[in-house]
Amino acid sequence: MTQSKPYQPILLRLLHGLTAILVLLALDTGFWVYDIYDGRWGRLGLPQIEAMQGIHGTIALTFFLLLPFFAVYSFRLGDRRLLQPNSLTQLKQLGKPIWWVSAHRLINTGMLLAGTLAVVTGRMMKEEWLPAGELNHFAYLGHLLAWGVMFGALALHLLLGIKVGGVPLLTSMVSLGKREGDRPKNWLQGFQQRQSLLLKSLEIIVGLGVLFALVVPLFSF
Repeated sequence: MTQSKPYQPILLRLLHGLTAILVLLALDTGFWVYDIYDGRWGRLGLPQIEAMQGIHGTIALTFFLLLPFFAVYSFRLGDRRLLQPNSLTQLKQLGKPIWWVSAHRLINTGMLLAGTLAVVTGRMMKEEWLPAGELNHFAYLGHLLAWGVMFGALALHLLLGIKVGGVPLLTSMVSLGKREGDRPKNWLQGFQQRQSLLLKSLEIIVGLGVLFALVVPLFSF
């Protein structure tokens, strides 16, 4: 019997694709900014482009604006891809298929939290810090930590995705095909009104992080 190919909803592919592009661009430009102004943990000697900090900021702002939509989808429509109440128990079953699935869910959840920390700390930063050599601000160090975690989580996300669903799972995320019924009017079908305490708590953390990132530029640090 021929195994059916995995299919991902168009809304997921759209949000996931845009988020992935922005994360990759933010990681690249963020490292470039680090390479220009910091480099205390190693540098590549990239070209000294003064506008790079502004480019990174624009990409990060776009990611920040998209994050609430991706988070709502993840917690309310794609919740089965995140940590579940029994995930910790399943993570004790080393080597079994369910362990890989639970580890993938853990990484997916970690990426959401790392992205939230990245936007919070990024919005707390001042543009003049790095050019002035002020490299030890809490917000900047937290920003480096967030994007370091994001880089590692992204690599694990891809590797575990291959382990869990193989190449067909990865290709299904970038496929341009669609099924009958996968139309905008149906995109919110299955929207979860009730959640586990675990997911509800994580959703509140992300939501509060987004709200904090929205207002934090009004204050001085």
